[in-house]
Amino acid sequence: MFVDDEKILEVNNEYLGHDYYTDIITFDYDEDDVLNGDLVISLDIVRSNAELFKKSYEDELNRVIIHGILHLCGINDKGPGEREIMEENENKALTLLKEMSGE
Repeated sequence: MFVDDEKILEVNNEYLGHDYYTDIITFDYDEDDVLNGDLVISLDIVRSNAELFKKSYEDELNRVIIHGILHLCGINDKGPGEREIMEENENKALTLLKEMSGE
C-alpha cells in the first residue's frame, strides 16, 4: 500500500506503538514456506530519502520495496550486525533488478 506521511505515522502508532515517520512498515503473515504480507510505504519519505541520499526516486522506491520483501524472507535489521546484512542483500537485489532491466 502506498501512503503519505500522515498515514504511515497513523499505521506506525496504531500497530507498532511508534510515534515517528518511516519509509516502510512490513506486516509478515508468512506460513510455512509461503511468503505473505503487506508492505505499507510512505511515498513522501521515499521522495525525501531519495533527495537526501542523492538517489533517483525510482531507485529509492525499489530499495524500499526490496527491503520489505527481505523482511518477509526473514532478514532483520535491528540487531547487532543485521543492518549490514540487510544492506548487502538490498544492494545485491538492486543490482539484479538493474541488470534485468538492461541498465
